[in-house]
Amino acid sequence: MIDNRGTEQLVTVRNLQDYFRASIEDVLARQRVDIDPHAAHYVVNLLTTFARSDELYEDDGECYGIRPLALMLADASDAESVEHRNSILRRIGDVALFISGFFANSLATRAVDVDYYIYMGGSAYGSLSEEVRGTLRGNTFATVFRELAQKFQVLVDVLNEVSEGAKDASEVDLLRTYEVWLKTGSRRAQAILKKNGVVPISGAGVRRH
Repeated sequence: MIDNRGTEQLVTVRNLQDYFRASIEDVLARQRVDIDPHAAHYVVNLLTTFARSDELYEDDGECYGIRPLALMLADASDAESVEHRNSILRRIGDVALFISGFFANSLATRAVDVDYYIYMGGSAYGSLSEEVRGTLRGNTFATVFRELAQKFQVLVDVLNEVSEGAKDASEVDLLRTYEVWLKTGSRRAQAILKKNGVVPISGAGVRRH
């Protein structure tokens, strides 16, 4: 299991949900991102929920942390019901979005990097979108999950900026930023590089799984 406790500084705010909503709306406007309001609301609720460690981390009696995505995917394949499988797929998407959005830099030293989380999370939301369609309520959620799947990388960029807040250029790790751009094609990473005088070579980025 992955344990990311202590890797980021906590920010104390009066109302966490309002803080995330305002922060995301600000970044969406600044990055000129067009996203369905219901999907944006889903992300705000996701961040608010995972701000509580007992919602993000799991305790299996031996280890306290986050179950690897590959093992979650295996759990989904072995699920005894559609509802259980969908719950696990949603968990994969949620965890992958949160980790790649808020702990992307910490993934640099791990066996799998941010591109893996983007691939797994986007795929999980995409599969979930197909699974839940068919009823009025299901179709509503299907649209949200499809939007999350299609714009997963864009949302990771948004959350990266939310998590970094008001860091100045001196705090930017250009080598890591370039690595993220190579692996994901992140438009935000590309903009940061250009702002700091580094011009990525077109066609060199984005490794496919």
